[in-house]
Amino acid sequence: MTDERSSNLTSEALLAGVRETRLVGIVRGTNGTAAARAALAAMEEGFRFVEIALTTPGALEAIREVRAAAPTGCFVGAGTVLSVQDVDDVAEAGGQFVVTPSLAGSIQESARRGIPVLAGALTPSEALEAMNRGATAVKLFPASIGGPGYLKALRDPFPGIPFIAVGGVGLAEAGGYWEAGAIAVGLGGPLFGDAGSGGDLAPMRERARAFVGLADSFASRSTATGSR
Repeated sequence: MTDERSSNLTSEALLAGVRETRLVGIVRGTNGTAAARAALAAMEEGFRFVEIALTTPGALEAIREVRAAAPTGCFVGAGTVLSVQDVDDVAEAGGQFVVTPSLAGSIQESARRGIPVLAGALTPSEALEAMNRGATAVKLFPASIGGPGYLKALRDPFPGIPFIAVGGVGLAEAGGYWEAGAIAVGLGGPLFGDAGSGGDLAPMRERARAFVGLADSFASRSTATGSR
């Protein structure tokens, strides 16, 4: 088996794209078909990077479906990737990036294969270890434990580590994390609600547009002030 299907998204391209959009979607639900529909709907509303958690039944088939139907410039990854076998399965399904909730063995394996990985970490030691293992960026999780203030303190000794704030981040909180230096926020329930389990897509689409608009507004303000 080769990883050719997932090799068209490099770590550099993922990092650049996430910095530009400031958003990563996280679908976790009870139905793979519904998860795929939710992921594609988010992409249609402006999300370029969406992960489907492997805890979702039928997640691998959902990844295949999204990979085949994703709009140009949009990419699907897999979340809750923990083991070498998970990396095998994700690569076979065509997943284009990997996300972990912790310092799992999947980090090194993904890096070895050239699959970009957003590695979960919370403490300074974990963040540094994640990068040493080959992470493209650190997923600060759960970010809500310390909030933007904790992220800012964490960045002081590690200004070169790109952080993505995940966990308890909603529309009201996203700007605070960007201000604290997060390159992006990861959005699960506050974006998708029950859409990954078959819920109505209309309110999810509305929330997606709100997040995209917020990110665009923040980017415009940052450009105007010459920051970030």
